Amino acid sequence: MEFINGLTTVFRKDLRAELRSRYAINTVLAFVGSALLLILFSLNADQLPPTPQSGIVWIVILFAALASLSRSFVAETEKKTFDLLRLHALPAAVFGGKLFYNFVFILTVNLATFILYIFFLGLPVANPAALFIILLLGTAGLSGVATMLAAIVSQADRKGAIFSVLSIPLLFPLILILVDATKAALIEGTTPAFWNNFLALTGFTGTTVTAGFLLFDFIWSD
Repeated sequence: MEFINGLTTVFRKDLRAELRSRYAINTVLAFVGSALLLILFSLNADQLPPTPQSGIVWIVILFAALASLSRSFVAETEKKTFDLLRLHALPAAVFGGKLFYNFVFILTVNLATFILYIFFLGLPVANPAALFIILLLGTAGLSGVATMLAAIVSQADRKGAIFSVLSIPLLFPLILILVDATKAALIEGTTPAFWNNFLALTGFTGTTVTAGFLLFDFIWSD
């Protein structure tokens, strides 16, 4: 019960802070909108083969996530609230609350991005349910890696640069799987290859989230 209460408290705190400032959501949506318009008009993305079309949207999402999720624990550093959280919440609850907030935030961005992308390009959707599952798993994988790395680099001097350098190698395999799975959901439907990618995404997400919970105790106490 203490874990659930701590998790929801951290989540509500971050959500209220974002709703007051709207800094992250406005920045990310502006980036996504301008990136999609640039892709549409400069690359003629509607005329590209399915694989590049599926890859472009996840590249946009990746850089949007890198721009926003790196601040998961930076606010605690800037506002000197690390010690307050240590006193009043379990480490796992803090990580869980941050992870849940990042998941909700990036899922909102991902849904908006895909809706705009599909609308602008006039893409068919062979299996909407499969696409939604891919979005959920992809968002969970992004959130798991980003939350864990944000905690690691929160005490560093150049947080943004270090976060990006560490994130891209870890997220590269995830993006490759997501591109292939998204192409299947949009064009091919639930083929055997799709289910292989589904299992790979499930394994990646489960591993990163579990590793985050296991490692956060050590990160939080240092």
